[in-house]
Amino acid sequence: MNVQPIFELPFERRGVLAPGLPILPQGVERHPVPGAGSRAVPISKGDTLTLLDRDGMQRAEMVFFAPDRRSDAAMLGAEGRGRPEGIIATLANGSRSGAKVLRALETAGFGLGQGDAIRAFEEGSQAGDMVSFTAECDGMVIVAAPGGPMRPEEQNPPTEIILYIQRSASGLRKPEIAAPAPLADPLQDYNIQPGNAQAYEVKAGQYIQVLDVKGRECSDFQAFSLRALDKGIEREIDPTTTRSLMGSLYPAPGIFSKYWSVDQEPLVEIVQDTCGRHDTFGLACTARYYEDLGYPGHINCSDNMNKDLAQFDIKPRGGWPAINFFFNTMLDETNAIGMDDPWSRPGDYVLLRALSDLVCVSTACPCDIDPANGWTPTDIQVRTYKATEDFSRSVGYRKSAEADVEETKKTAFHDCFARHTRDFVEYNGYWLPNTMTNHGAIAEYWACRDRVAVMDLSPLRKYEVTGPDAEELMQACVTRNMKKLSVGQVVYTAMCYEHGGMIDDGTVYRLGETNFRWIGGNDTSGLWFQQQAKARGLNAWVRNSTDQLHNIAVQGRHSRDILSRIFWTPPQQPTIEELPWFRLTVARVGDVSGTSVVISRTGYSGELGYEIFCHPKDAVEIFDRVWEVGQEFGIAPLGLAALDMLRIEGGLIFAGSEFDDQTDPFEAGIGFTVPLKSKEDDFVGRAAIEERKAHPHRRLVGFEVEGGTIPVPGDCIRVGRAQVGEITSAMKSPILGKVIALGRVATTHAEIGTEIEIGQLDGLQKRLRARIVAFPHFDPTKARVKGSYDG
Repeated sequence: MNVQPIFELPFERRGVLAPGLPILPQGVERHPVPGAGSRAVPISKGDTLTLLDRDGMQRAEMVFFAPDRRSDAAMLGAEGRGRPEGIIATLANGSRSGAKVLRALETAGFGLGQGDAIRAFEEGSQAGDMVSFTAECDGMVIVAAPGGPMRPEEQNPPTEIILYIQRSASGLRKPEIAAPAPLADPLQDYNIQPGNAQAYEVKAGQYIQVLDVKGRECSDFQAFSLRALDKGIEREIDPTTTRSLMGSLYPAPGIFSKYWSVDQEPLVEIVQDTCGRHDTFGLACTARYYEDLGYPGHINCSDNMNKDLAQFDIKPRGGWPAINFFFNTMLDETNAIGMDDPWSRPGDYVLLRALSDLVCVSTACPCDIDPANGWTPTDIQVRTYKATEDFSRSVGYRKSAEADVEETKKTAFHDCFARHTRDFVEYNGYWLPNTMTNHGAIAEYWACRDRVAVMDLSPLRKYEVTGPDAEELMQACVTRNMKKLSVGQVVYTAMCYEHGGMIDDGTVYRLGETNFRWIGGNDTSGLWFQQQAKARGLNAWVRNSTDQLHNIAVQGRHSRDILSRIFWTPPQQPTIEELPWFRLTVARVGDVSGTSVVISRTGYSGELGYEIFCHPKDAVEIFDRVWEVGQEFGIAPLGLAALDMLRIEGGLIFAGSEFDDQTDPFEAGIGFTVPLKSKEDDFVGRAAIEERKAHPHRRLVGFEVEGGTIPVPGDCIRVGRAQVGEITSAMKSPILGKVIALGRVATTHAEIGTEIEIGQLDGLQKRLRARIVAFPHFDPTKARVKGSYDG
């Protein structure tokens, strides 16, 4: 039966909303089932199971086993559909979630082939559809969201199913909030209550997980070299040395990930971090801190650390310098250090790897007199794991404040680029190459300008927008006129909120009369499509296909020559040679039986270029063919640092630099994406944009800067003493031989030729002379993008 219960609400108390701390009703559990993934959960008699199809059009399959190993759909009050082929196929795809289910089945001795399948959402389900079942006995349920690889020209990505369980009795009910399952079999597992500390030994290579069980709780951490302690010397993590060597307030997963002693010996490195907000400035809380605030005798972390470290003959201190995990500090314009509630949510953690034999200590902070622990101290879980465990580097990513945390992913092309570099940086939830070993950003830049380069753009967000009302949804959500977009055409557009501020910029691919593909920079735009489809009651589906479509860009004067030698196109599709700017073609490697791809003549470099979209399973094949054929043309791999140089010269805007949700498309320099005269239909933000266009306050302009000093984004732009704008991007242009910049200035000072000064230091004591020029700085007529090269 279809039901519409409300399961999750954001935490709220007296006007304070915390969407990152969702509240479930008492006794309700939430178990996400990833698209093309599965989940196994124990069930008690009387439990109510509800499946939610979050994005719509996603089949769900479920099978229930009783303790005696019988499987009968009637045990959940449902009609059986025979052998659970969807679950069997899903478990065979090698997914991480499937491996856990297989272990659970093996442990319980259940034979999946004898399972009686229950199927849901088979008839074109809408986003948010639910179906509920009640268990008539104890047992285990396996739920899958079946789906195979999505071909690039298709629009059927497997998406997430959510399983909610309303427990009927306290037997299997979880505590209010408990620590999640360990990442692996732990060597040590400590629950530290607030106002306590725990010291423990860790061997070199072993892992340490510090976990915030209920969220908003700080944990002071310190590690001592055991080798030094054996010599009677105390050498622990030194925050000042760490900041100096790592060049950041605190290390993060990646290259600059280590914590160091004062002797410049690395003691631990951070491998995973789902929170991303910590402190290395303050001491662990001390008796003096509480005394000065009028709380003498208040328990504190430094005294607790002293007590537990005494067993290792470590001398007590009045205040311990420490890595204050989850502690949220900030430095304001008066140089005062402030603090607020932690950013950590229930289950957030950091995972460290010991680089030497260590004595470590962790605390659960007892502070209840300020926001350090969200005013309510709670417990910390510390676990250690064997050195042989395989934990990948990861920075926690969330699609929205309410979303589940996701590990940083490797794109399907990651290993191809890893042949050329170890310098990967986190970008929107994925690892992307920054610079290439034995190349460097400038060499990569020149390869693209003079020859051809290949880059990984897989983190671009892809959403499939389909259904009878797909065009109406697109027309309402983007600034371009979708009614003029032909099948096979691509258009660059903006997407705005009601006040005219930009959500994102991106491209729309029209694959059919009722079939669109949105490719943007962030998940906010895709979530906005979903929200608008629901609010407007449209018969349209919006499904995330980012992990089904990974893409490389081949950019430069020889890009057409390379791709034309690799890809075959069917007679009804344009060939690579015929493909015009902002059009797409469906192609195959070699011939009609080759691997399928979608190719568009688009890019982000200011050069002739193409983007190749394929399923992740085909990525290595596609890259290797491009690389092989590209050798004749001097192809080079290109990373983010060089890409930023190319796009600044080409006058191409970037989220967080040239635009944000306070910037309208005209202020962002892409007013051409808002055809207010030829698009008569209303769209979100139209009225505000019309008003802002009629009365503009700011304009994006280009600058040429005297001398060789490169401005920094955020530097103020001044006319006399008055600040009239700020720099958004800047670089020293290799091809132009001068420092150039983009920036937003007041319209009263935005004319070409205007002399301005760029303020540094405090904005007044150091000035860079510059003048406003037309942009793009390089190839302003876009002749190269159109395929015209001299010589």
